[in-house]
Amino acid sequence: MSQEFVPDDNKFERPNDDSAVCEQEVVLLTVVGSPKGVRETILTLYRLGFAEVGDWSPVQRAANPKQVMSVLIRRSRANGTPPRKSGR
Repeated sequence: MSQEFVPDDNKFERPNDDSAVCEQEVVLLTVVGSPKGVRETILTLYRLGFAEVGDWSPVQRAANPKQVMSVLIRRSRANGTPPRKSGR
């Protein structure tokens, strides 16, 4: 098993941390491909309950002129549970 996938159990102290604010884990997901492939991937992830379609960034041109990309930023609490969506 590759070492980069082994959990890091080290806890770092943050001296300027506001204890009233929940610590969040931030993960950035990027989908790159043909316009159709990116749309289909976003819709598939929506159908699987992974993310709302509107949570993704607008489609942007990628480095390859025949490709586009969209980005999703997922935030979860330090314990791994996603934050509650407001208005639901």
